[in-house]
Amino acid sequence: MHVRQLLDLSGQVALVTGGYGLYGSPISEALAEAGAHVIIASRSPFACEAVAADLRQRGLSASAESYDQGSEASILALRDRLQAQHGTVTILVNNSVSRTMRRYDDPLEAWEKSMEVNATGLFAISRAFMDGMIAARGGSIINIGSIQSVVAPDFTNYAGTGMSTPPDYHFTKHGMIGLTKYLAAWGGPHGVRVNAISPGGLQTPDHQEPFISQYNRRVFLGRMAVHDDIKGAVVYFASAASAYVTGQNLVIDGGYSV
Repeated sequence: MHVRQLLDLSGQVALVTGGYGLYGSPISEALAEAGAHVIIASRSPFACEAVAADLRQRGLSASAESYDQGSEASILALRDRLQAQHGTVTILVNNSVSRTMRRYDDPLEAWEKSMEVNATGLFAISRAFMDGMIAARGGSIINIGSIQSVVAPDFTNYAGTGMSTPPDYHFTKHGMIGLTKYLAAWGGPHGVRVNAISPGGLQTPDHQEPFISQYNRRVFLGRMAVHDDIKGAVVYFASAASAYVTGQNLVIDGGYSV
């Protein structure tokens, strides 16, 4: 196949959870630009529809859905709706994350609430859509991790900022890589590939000094990530270009974790 054909997602149906957010937006954009119909889903239907409408204005194929990743019933209802409307979802991007904890000493109730979405909910939605892919004998699941999936936190990044990084995020993002490998082993015999992408911090207007300088001192390329940095990896894992790749975690962090 020509390399353009390998990367072509025409005719594919992609579900991007949390598809309107910081990384969700470029992920949704990339899949739509590669030819897939992209369904952007979260608990915030209006935010999802705003991104989908922007993509449609560019002549791309996108729609919005609402669901609650903390509820298996909501996940299964979403799966059934999409099956009826679009057929089998062939690409699932698990990008949704609940940030219920903010600090190490938050109440345990915040940890428990995080697990409902980021652990139990992650498995529930992966299993629900993997079953359809298995029946169709093919598909790709892409889990969006973080540099916090592969390294310990560097608290000096946050010195003098009032910011921090909570323990639940590290626990679930490390666990996501283990689940990626498990699901790759489960789905592989049925033609379903499961991979992960672990991006570094994406710079936003909310990031101020001294955080930016303190973070960038660890990055070989000397900068935080920008909008386009994740797009190529997502299309690669979603497409036939990675047909012989499964169970992998691709770290996109400018060298931060090295």
